[in-house]
Amino acid sequence: MSDETMAIHLIDDSNGLPSDRYLDRELSWLAFNQRVLELAEDPDMYLLERVNFLSIFASNLDEFFMVRVAGLKRRIATGLAVNSASGLEPAEVLTSISEEAHRLQLRHAHLFRDEIEPALRANGIRLVKWRELEEQEKSALHSYFQKQIFPVLTPLAVDPAHPFPYISGLSLNLAVVVRNEQQETEHFARVKVPPLLPRFVRVPGSPSSHDVKYVQLEEIIGEFLGQLFPGMQVVQQHAFRVTRNEDLDVDDDEGENLLIALEKELLRRRFGPPVRLEVASDINPEVLDLLMHELDITDEDVYQLPSPLDLTGLSEIAFLNRPELRYPIHPRITNRYLHAGEDEKIDIFAAIRQREILVHHPYESFTTSVVAFLRAAAADPNVLAIKQTLYRTSGDSPIVDALIDAAEAGKQVLALVEIKARFDEQANITWARKLEQAGVHVVYGIVGLKTHCKLALVIRQEGSALRRYCHIGTGNYNPKTARFYEDYGLLTSREAVGEDLTRLFNQLSGYAPDASFRTLLVSPNGVRDGLIDLINKEIEFKKQGKDARVRIKVNSLVDEKIIDALYVASQNGVEVEILVRGMCALKPGVEGLSENIRVRSVLGRYLEHSRAFAFNGGGDPAVYIGSADMMHRNLDRRVEALVRLVQPDHIREINDLFDLAMSPQSASWSLASSGKWQRHQYGENGQRLVDVQDQLMRVVHSRRNAR
Repeated sequence: MSDETMAIHLIDDSNGLPSDRYLDRELSWLAFNQRVLELAEDPDMYLLERVNFLSIFASNLDEFFMVRVAGLKRRIATGLAVNSASGLEPAEVLTSISEEAHRLQLRHAHLFRDEIEPALRANGIRLVKWRELEEQEKSALHSYFQKQIFPVLTPLAVDPAHPFPYISGLSLNLAVVVRNEQQETEHFARVKVPPLLPRFVRVPGSPSSHDVKYVQLEEIIGEFLGQLFPGMQVVQQHAFRVTRNEDLDVDDDEGENLLIALEKELLRRRFGPPVRLEVASDINPEVLDLLMHELDITDEDVYQLPSPLDLTGLSEIAFLNRPELRYPIHPRITNRYLHAGEDEKIDIFAAIRQREILVHHPYESFTTSVVAFLRAAAADPNVLAIKQTLYRTSGDSPIVDALIDAAEAGKQVLALVEIKARFDEQANITWARKLEQAGVHVVYGIVGLKTHCKLALVIRQEGSALRRYCHIGTGNYNPKTARFYEDYGLLTSREAVGEDLTRLFNQLSGYAPDASFRTLLVSPNGVRDGLIDLINKEIEFKKQGKDARVRIKVNSLVDEKIIDALYVASQNGVEVEILVRGMCALKPGVEGLSENIRVRSVLGRYLEHSRAFAFNGGGDPAVYIGSADMMHRNLDRRVEALVRLVQPDHIREINDLFDLAMSPQSASWSLASSGKWQRHQYGENGQRLVDVQDQLMRVVHSRRNAR
């Protein structure tokens, strides 16, 4: 059943709830990206962090168009689109998206041009035009053009013998008009800006990062375009950029090998239809008309912006070695239960047997916890088997290396590789083949479902018995993203968890459709139903006069059944607190519906990524962490897993996180019933509110030092 069909069904079966009770998910996503932009607009933010948030905003919007807008256009074109859960017709959603995206992209471009670029210049980081360069600098860049740029440029003419060229998605291009003086004719050509060269070229001779100049790559190319068209006069050049539909549509119910089918689909992705055309605001109208005609783009999909286009490339400047212009470095400390002195070595299996270990990344090191756990398992002669899910990982992954080492040591190793992880498909295909060549048993999960859960199971011989050691996380097994993604992970040897993971891995690698679980909530059948059951129990506790409260931390909250359960809880007086990073379709603060619901969002130096669910439980708290967001795809079309925390200090730690993030003394955004987010940075006395992530770092440090 599609997302839209499900939404209509819920509205028709609403149990008396108002039909206009949902915010539109696509517009909610744009509101999230606006919050990212507001971080870039913050004058109190470190300058290079503002630059980085500009780059993140641009990258986020690219993916939004490639996937969400493209998908909506495709469904409209095929007649499959129906009204969204918010009640908007598909065409209305597209129009609203276009209006808001145009507004945000102009706001983004003007922020860079009017505020960020002058601030960079004032700090010795200058993005200069060609005319501002000294003669020796021009000479050096001419040499760079001849050696590094010119050989890879390919001018493509458009005439009766040369059809309009294919424009690849997200590529930066120059639309060039040249004139043949002898024939007195003008011709159009396209020159692609090489994507593998630096977007902003550092001018040779810059003495240090405190006094550095950059020139846009396309400006260097533009200065020497005449070399590409000898005998012709370059009369116009205009930058433009196309975004294409790059979502995948792989039917893994077909008998064809999934790996082969996916590789074919990756080739098709390159030729998806255009969904957005970005052009420089000074583009010649005739050239724009030509581009729109050849690309079959409407006025609504054209974005005329001040130069430069494609500010994703600002990430190169954002990571300059200027520590005074960036967040102070926070050390990734070792978890207090895995920490040893200089002359000590932690026995990680003994530490996990002694107590369960909850690790909070990136405040606590991923390398000295999760990676160390898997490396120890690979090296330990008593370990018989390792089973692992891999959704996304890094290019030089120590996780993959550990699995290979374990297989080569004769251990039984199972890796469940999700080769349909969006935009990581090719990398995961490569990992899958590398693992298979090393003797790892590689499987791709259950037909029709993505495997998104983050699980590792280690089986170890201890005396005459086997003991199972488990890791259940909220984030990917990726050491690089673990440095700036906020996530939780539980290391445990709890027997019931080990039994559940054994059943789940058997379900993923074999045939066990009727597997049941004691300590895990597992989708596609158990997460939504399990959470709604826990919400309903809070309603009963409230009716019994007990304290009742629901707390949810997710990336996205758009599932109508979960939202409706929260509305009913609010109507029955249950306090509901929601901490969401991205989309939220729930309307808080509506009288008679959601006046007991508060929604907050925290954004900052780290990407809030963990999912946590806490219920008062009538005095017996039920607290879960795991991989599932409250979206249809997670609850209906993915394998997800939530694990219940049982140690009182872990339960307290999760609730302390909610206390901090939801506190009026902490900086955050709050959501109104209108769908508007309001930023709260300063208290009534004008003092800056507490930064949640900085405070968490202090808490983690003090917790370890207090051991």
